Amino acid sequence: MQYNLNASIEILSQTPGTLKSMLGNLNPDWIKSNEGPNSWSPYDVVGHLIHGEKTDWIDRIEICLGMRNTDTFTPFDRFAQERDSVGKSISDLLNEFQILRSQNLLKLQSYKITPDQLQLKGYHPSLGGVTLGNLLSTWTVHDLGHIAQISRVLATQYNAEVGPWKEYLRILQ
Repeated sequence: MQYNLNASIEILSQTPGTLKSMLGNLNPDWIKSNEGPNSWSPYDVVGHLIHGEKTDWIDRIEICLGMRNTDTFTPFDRFAQERDSVGKSISDLLNEFQILRSQNLLKLQSYKITPDQLQLKGYHPSLGGVTLGNLLSTWTVHDLGHIAQISRVLATQYNAEVGPWKEYLRILQ
C-alpha cells in the first residue's frame, strides 16, 4: 500500500478510542502486568505514547517542513513515561492521550501536506536522513505496533493457564 496521509489519519485517530476500549475498565492486575524484567506494561505503553505526542511526532513533522531552526530531530526519550506517569491512573493517561492526539491531528491537518512535501527530509540522530513520508508512515505503524504489544502483554498473562491450546495461539508463541 502506497503512503496516503488520509489513510494514516484514519488509524491515528482511532488509536485513543481503541486503547480506551481495551484498557479503560480493566483492573490494575491487567494494566500493570508485563512480560518480565525490562518489559512494558499496558500502563507504560500509554505513557510512552503520551510522551511521543508531546515531544516527537509534531516536532519532527515541523522540522521536515522547515518550520524549525534545525533539520535534526531531538533524540527521543523512550523511557520518559517512567517519571511522567507517576501518580496517574490509567484513566488519566487514556484521557490525556486522547486530548493530545486530537490536538496533534488538528495540527497535522492544518499543515495541508502535499504529496511533494512527503519527500522533505529531516535528520534522525541514529538513522540519518528520513523523509516526511517515512516519519508519517512510522507514526502510523508505531501506533499499530503498540496496540499489538498491549494485546500480547495481556495475552501473556494467561500463558500457562491456556494449557495445551497454547500451540494454537500464535500470540503466545
